[in-house]
Amino acid sequence: MANNPADIRNTKNNSPLTIYQKYLELIDYTNDIVRKYPKSETFALVEEIKKSIYTGLRNIMFAIKSYKPHDKLQYLNDLDINLNLLKVQTRLSYRYKYITMQNYTHWSNLITDICNMLGGWINSCLKR
Repeated sequence: MANNPADIRNTKNNSPLTIYQKYLELIDYTNDIVRKYPKSETFALVEEIKKSIYTGLRNIMFAIKSYKPHDKLQYLNDLDINLNLLKVQTRLSYRYKYITMQNYTHWSNLITDICNMLGGWINSCLKR
């Protein structure tokens, strides 16, 4: 196992975890987008969005490192909650016209892709 957190690998086939890579892509996109929000939202919506994003990343890392299925499922469920919160925050961002329809569509697609991967991960944990 590498010391670099960006190089976390799945121990079964030694390939990078796709959900982790996709989540890093989501973080990059989110940080680019929230820089354009009005200053009045810096300590409100922007702070909540970043909190959701980084808490989700923490949950992914904890789930990767967990050996007990119960603990892993708890982290994955927490990640699901963060992603659902992020969906609402992106909708609000669009509603308040902080982002364009194109931004909203791309951001939503990234979140949806991660949600789909997460669903598969949860199902594989439940089958064990």
